[in-house]
Amino acid sequence: MLRVELRTQLLRIRTLVALACLAAVPVIAGLATASHAGHRNGDQGGLYGASPFSALNHAMASLEFVGPLLLPVVVALLASAIGSSDRDWGTLRYLYVAPVGRGRLLAGKLGAVAIVTAAATLFVLAGGVGAGLVLFGWHPFRVIGAADLSMGEAIGRVLAASGYTLLCMLSIAGIAFALGLLLPRGAEALGAAVGFVVAASILNGSPVLRAVQVVLPVHYWQDWTHLFDPGGTARLGTGIACQLATTVLAAGVSVLVLLRRDPAA
Repeated sequence: MLRVELRTQLLRIRTLVALACLAAVPVIAGLATASHAGHRNGDQGGLYGASPFSALNHAMASLEFVGPLLLPVVVALLASAIGSSDRDWGTLRYLYVAPVGRGRLLAGKLGAVAIVTAAATLFVLAGGVGAGLVLFGWHPFRVIGAADLSMGEAIGRVLAASGYTLLCMLSIAGIAFALGLLLPRGAEALGAAVGFVVAASILNGSPVLRAVQVVLPVHYWQDWTHLFDPGGTARLGTGIACQLATTVLAAGVSVLVLLRRDPAA
């Protein structure tokens, strides 16, 4: 079932276009800042200011730019499609009566969700590193206000940031997948998932809603950027716990929907 899901979802024009758009954003951003190669990007600080110094700098700046909205929207698109495709295509009832157990069907879909989420994250990083190599070269990772990172330390922090971002995207992927199983149409699931991201981002930006913000997975999505602060530290434990809790809860809802209810009805 995993191979079937990946073949039917990854090779769709919609999926390829969405992944290409993710990779194109770092390329466009790199072209816009190419004139600053080897120098600080204007008077900006943080990852954006250091973006033109090296390929890895540009990749992390691209991830920070794409991570809050575009990346989760694309992940929600792919995950909701996996959750709703069989019902939208009218094949779900036939899968139920065929020798394909619901547990096997669910495992294949969840595996496909995880793989396409990882692919979306990797496309952003690949676009950032590729454009950075061509435009800025392979140089030491620059942290504004601190010494350059050694190559080993830089790669370690990049991998940590990428893994943390992937975990964050799995939380919204789980929500979108559960909505794809639960709601009558895939478009409704996508709209609800995107609406959740937008509404949660708005709530997260309000300084008077601290009690609400701490339970939103969106609240912790950009915590990895502190890995590249001059102090070089980031407290990611709470964010990891929140993303895992959200993913497990969404997966549990998916299990209940698919195993105890006929979504084709």
